[in-house]
Amino acid sequence: MNTQELDKKYVLPTYARADVEFVSGNNATLTDANGKKYIDFTSGIGVCSVGHANESLNAAISEQISNITHISNLYHIAPQARAAQKIVEASGYDMQCFFGNSGAEANEGALKIARKWGGIDSNSKDGEIKYKVITLKQSFHGRTITTVKATGQESMHNYFGPFPDGFVYADNMNHVESLLDDHTCAVMIELVQGEGGVQPQDKKEVQALAKLLKDKGVLLIVDEVQTGVYRTGEFLASNLYEIEPDIITLAKGLGGGVPIGVVMTSLKDVMGAGDHGSTFGGNYLSSSAACAVIDILSDYKKSGDLEINTLLFNKAIEKVYKKYTNLFTEKVGIGMMCGLRAKDADTLAAIINSARENGVMVLKAGRNTLRFLPPLTITKEEMDEGFKSLDNALSSL
Repeated sequence: MNTQELDKKYVLPTYARADVEFVSGNNATLTDANGKKYIDFTSGIGVCSVGHANESLNAAISEQISNITHISNLYHIAPQARAAQKIVEASGYDMQCFFGNSGAEANEGALKIARKWGGIDSNSKDGEIKYKVITLKQSFHGRTITTVKATGQESMHNYFGPFPDGFVYADNMNHVESLLDDHTCAVMIELVQGEGGVQPQDKKEVQALAKLLKDKGVLLIVDEVQTGVYRTGEFLASNLYEIEPDIITLAKGLGGGVPIGVVMTSLKDVMGAGDHGSTFGGNYLSSSAACAVIDILSDYKKSGDLEINTLLFNKAIEKVYKKYTNLFTEKVGIGMMCGLRAKDADTLAAIINSARENGVMVLKAGRNTLRFLPPLTITKEEMDEGFKSLDNALSSL
C-alpha cells in the first residue's frame, strides 16, 4: 500500500488532507514524492521558523540525540535551563518557564497558573473564588477539552461537552470591562488572532486593557503560540505592543519543527512541586532545538535581515492585493504573519487549490482569509518564485 492507502486504512480521518506527500525540504522549498517543487508559505503552520533542513538546527539536534534524547523532569536538564534563560532574556520580562509539548498544553498550563493564583488571591481577600477567564470571540487556544472551551468560536464546541465552567467571551477589547466581576481571575487574548483570520488587535486598546486589568487585580494572559519567536518582528508580539503580561504562552516556531510548548510567567511563587508536570516537556531533544532556534533567529534579527525579509514579503503581498481586488477585500496581519481576505469561502478554496497546483503552499484561516506564515529565513529568490507561482494561480481563476 502507498502512503495514501495506509493513511486511509489506519489513521483517524480528522484532517482534510491534500493529495500531496512531501519527502524533502530546503529552507522554504519543498519537494513532493513525484519530484515536484513547491515554495512553502506555510512553514508547517508557523512551526518551521528557520526553514526546512536548517543546518545549524540539524547539527544541534544530531549532537544531542547522539548523547541523550530523554530522561525525565525528575532530574536537572541542562539545555532546558539554557532554553529558559534564552527565552526570558529575549523577552525582556522577569519571568520563569514551564515546558510542555504543544500550544494547547502551554495554554492549559497558563489557565492552571491563573486559577491557582485566583484561589490564593481569594483566600487572602474576601473569600470570593476567582476562577472565571474571559477570552475573545474568534479566538483559538487549542484542541483539548479546556482549551476548546477557552476558544471563542461556538462551532468548535459542538459534540465535546460538558466543558469546564468559567469561560466567558467578549465581543472585543472594549467589551471586556463589562464582563469583569469578583470571580474573574484572568483575561486571555491573542494579539493577532491566527485561526480567527490573522486579525491584529488595536495597540491602544490592548494597552488600555492591560492597564485596566492591572488596576482591577486581574491577570493578563497573552497566547503567543503563533505570534511568538520573532513572527511579528520582535521576539514577542507583547514587546511590539509594549505591554507586560502576567503569563505568556509559546510553541510553534520555538522548536523549528520539534514539538515544544512553554508557559512563562512573572508569578514565580504560585506553582509548587506536584502542581503541574509533563513527561516529555522540555526534554533534551526539544530544549536543544529551542536553544538553536533562538540563537539562529536572534542573530537574524540583530543582522537586520529579518526586517528586510519582512518588508519584502509584505510589499509582495500588498502588490498581490492591489492587483486582485476582484478576489480580495483586505490585507491583514503583522510582520511575517500575514493574510488576504478573500471575498467568500468558495473563492478562498479555489485559490488554495490553484496555488498548490502551481507550486506554492498557502493556508486557510477564519473569516475567509488566505494566510501566509513563511519560514522567517525565506530567501528573496524563494519569495520571488513563490509569488510568481501565486500570481499564476490567481490569474487562472
